[in-house]
Amino acid sequence: MQPWQPLLDWWFGAPAAPGEQAARQNGLWFGYRPEQDAEARQHFGGPVERALRGELNWATEPRGWLAELICLDQLPRMIHRGTPQAFAGDARAQALLDEGLQRGWDHQLSDLERVFCYLVLEHAEDLSRQDRAVAAFAELLARQAGADRAPFQSFHDYAEAHRRVIARFGRFPHRNAILGRPGSDAERAFLAEPGSSF
Repeated sequence: MQPWQPLLDWWFGAPAAPGEQAARQNGLWFGYRPEQDAEARQHFGGPVERALRGELNWATEPRGWLAELICLDQLPRMIHRGTPQAFAGDARAQALLDEGLQRGWDHQLSDLERVFCYLVLEHAEDLSRQDRAVAAFAELLARQAGADRAPFQSFHDYAEAHRRVIARFGRFPHRNAILGRPGSDAERAFLAEPGSSF
């Protein structure tokens, strides 16, 4: 078994149709439960810390690359939730993503696995990368049919919402307090709106 397989098994669960799989795993991926964060820390804290130091080296093939991206982009947001360390892997994730995209590795993954490559783009405080995220999620959505369209529509809608925030502010205002960045009056007004934080 490859060293990244336990992480992918936990993250994606048992194989199923994309719509069914997304519905089953959505709470892990996008919800917040302290026990899930603790489980991530207990089982995958070691790989995450090695990834953050640039020492994991799983990106030798597409699925290892995907797992390392999850260790840099998704899991720090769980393991280090509410702290600056939650975003500590972002720059390394962006660079690693670009390397894999240049190799075409995303096209060797399932559509649902590709979501967690393109979320790296969606997390960037950079408008050109946000444009790429929206285009990537639009491509994934166009490939879906029937019950599988709903989660991919949601992924696309969230990508567009993230892009709008970056187009307006050039950064995600909801990160300001965590990262110790002063906010503008416009950002504070925005954060008072329902649904303004991701």
